[in-house]
Amino acid sequence: MKYTVITGASSGIGYETALEFAARGKNLIIVARRLDKLEGLKSAIQNINPDLDVIIRTSDLSVRDQVYTLYNSLKEYQIETWISNAGIGESSSVTDQNLDKVETMLHLNIESLTILSTLFARDYYHIEGTQLINVSSALGYAIYVGSVTYSASKYFVSAFTEGLAKELEQKGAKMKVKILAPAMTETEFAKSASDMKEFDYEANVPMYHTAKQMAGFMMELYNNDKVVGIVDESYNFNLRDQIYPILGV
Repeated sequence: MKYTVITGASSGIGYETALEFAARGKNLIIVARRLDKLEGLKSAIQNINPDLDVIIRTSDLSVRDQVYTLYNSLKEYQIETWISNAGIGESSSVTDQNLDKVETMLHLNIESLTILSTLFARDYYHIEGTQLINVSSALGYAIYVGSVTYSASKYFVSAFTEGLAKELEQKGAKMKVKILAPAMTETEFAKSASDMKEFDYEANVPMYHTAKQMAGFMMELYNNDKVVGIVDESYNFNLRDQIYPILGV
């Protein structure tokens, strides 16, 4: 029995992506901090297909020990696809940003993603049909003034993932490594990044995608051999080869 792992699955893109994979008959391992949200997602998945196996794992991936604990707890399962979607933002100028929040963001967006990508690639790079999809951002390819540190964290995600994709390609690995790079998406992200109780996308954002739309783009990327799925400035979704220049090839 094979499984798709999705981190940050309690809401937004991760939640909707889980439903998309369920609709395709994929067993799921859903990961997030909030147990009640994961239980709600499991119920929604079982309404789609009651025959699917859905495993819940609660984990705070901004804490390094919990990253390793999560991965080690999944050793008994055969993983087909790993989607690192968990991440947070910080919408402040560098001089005004909350460093406690920034440290948590760097641990989650960079450290945990690197550890999980490394462990999964090490164990599964030689297995046909496996995929690693890391969720970056359109701001992993363009710096946004007012959210510089967040952009920089996603630059790391994009560069690391594109580089890993090329390394595995050169090794003749069977695993495919890809990046989803959303632009503004209607999720809890903006509220959390801005430390607001509520955020009205329709009133404040001229263009955005819904989480369900982004999950649809995720599936387009999943079904394609391109490395990058990115939303451009006109909010069109594009499948592309690697964007960063690759040296040493």
